[in-house]
Amino acid sequence: MNVHFTRTRATLTAAAVLLAVAAPTAYAGLGDGAGTAPPRGKPYVETQLFFGTVRPGGGPAVTDGQFMRFVDREVTPDFPEGLTVQSGRGQWRDVGGAIERERSYELILLYPVERAAANGRKIEEIRRAYEKAFGQEAVARADGKVRVDF
Repeated sequence: MNVHFTRTRATLTAAAVLLAVAAPTAYAGLGDGAGTAPPRGKPYVETQLFFGTVRPGGGPAVTDGQFMRFVDREVTPDFPEGLTVQSGRGQWRDVGGAIERERSYELILLYPVERAAANGRKIEEIRRAYEKAFGQEAVARADGKVRVDF
């Protein structure tokens, strides 16, 4: 047998054994935070709101200008620290069972956990105001816990 082949084979075998032993330890730390650096940032809530633009009954769709005026009037006063607006395309099943595809907006709000109850009420007011102003069936809401560092 070739000496070079034997050394290469021994090296590859040692690497495979090392990976087999180390991998479970590395992956175990990913799930529960054990053995990792302390979490960065402070506990916050991230709320995502999804606003459709198609009006029931075939009226004109909500424009960018109308939406940004809505944000300026209804959202910014309650969340002056900042927010993010993204444009998108969405779909959902309406109350009549039809699949509606439309241009949409995603509004992202971040706020400290201790303000969750008060901000939750403000966010519900924003949702109702948009539904009323633009004849929408619903504004979707998703909340999650995050850590934020500015």
